[in-house]
Amino acid sequence: MPKGVKKQHLPSKNCITCGLPFSWRKKWEKNWENVKYCSQKCRTNKTKPV
Repeated sequence: MPKGVKKQHLPSKNCITCGLPFSWRKKWEKNWENVKYCSQKCRTNKTKPV
């Protein structure tokens, strides 16, 4: 991800547990394809997909 990208232009996904959209974060840079959950809470409650 190049420097200077505005927040509205960052890629986003929908969480598979809660269905809410979440944006790209620097810590997910190397494995953005594998990120499925927006938070640790959604990761632990993954038995209730939307």
